[in-house]
Amino acid sequence: MSAAATPGPASPSWDPAKYLEFADFRNRPFFDLVSRVGAASPHRVVDLGCGPGNLTASLTDRWPQAEVMGVDSSAAMIEAARRDSGSAQRKLSFEHEDIVSWCAGPGLEASDVVISNAALQWVSEHRELLPEWLRRLRPGGWFAFQVPGNFGGVSHVLMRQLADSAQWRDRLAGVLRADPVAVPEQYLEIFLDAGLRADAWETTYLQMLPGRNAVLNWVRGTALRPLRDALEAAEAKQFEAEYAALLAEAYPPRAQGTLFPFRRLFIVGQKPA
Repeated sequence: MSAAATPGPASPSWDPAKYLEFADFRNRPFFDLVSRVGAASPHRVVDLGCGPGNLTASLTDRWPQAEVMGVDSSAAMIEAARRDSGSAQRKLSFEHEDIVSWCAGPGLEASDVVISNAALQWVSEHRELLPEWLRRLRPGGWFAFQVPGNFGGVSHVLMRQLADSAQWRDRLAGVLRADPVAVPEQYLEIFLDAGLRADAWETTYLQMLPGRNAVLNWVRGTALRPLRDALEAAEAKQFEAEYAALLAEAYPPRAQGTLFPFRRLFIVGQKPA
């Protein structure tokens, strides 16, 4: 799932309900990622960028003996996680902190499994920080993350082109970032250079999104949020209307829904004991 971390100059606002609107599609990569983590009996499991906590809670089923903690910089997400996850009945807790600050503390040395699902793309410097994070990871520990690899996709290209148009350039200059995600080979090299046994791969999910303006509704929960935050309400509505027209042409709806290919990158590694 996506979650607020450290996305450059200002952190976008997050709406847990909007994010969960496409929960089935956002959840599948998480389970594909976690299925490759071979930890048998970890004592402490951490979900970095846990969002509304629904997937973090599932880790208590995977490792019922473990203490599981979710970390997120969005107060709204943490509030939703504490309210809706059933944490009082499980060994489950949530901490309001950004990923970089948490990783600078003692948490890595004390954790057996660290998972981050669709969150590190919001940490613009994550590629530079990963070697130090992996160095401090507990011996025998696992580090696994998934990030979207669709920044070159049509939806993002159209968003950038519209934001850079004459009408919007002055209002939105610097809001959208350059592609913050590396290719899988680069992540694999970082993990191997840190001494981990690692596995990296990519998957393109051919998602059939339901409803009208399906792709617009998808990006409203993630990539569009910084732009909406930078605009006044009337401006945001106008930008969305123009963007929706571009998306409707690029992603024509079908009877079964709107086909929205979405590429994601995965890496899982274990540090030698």
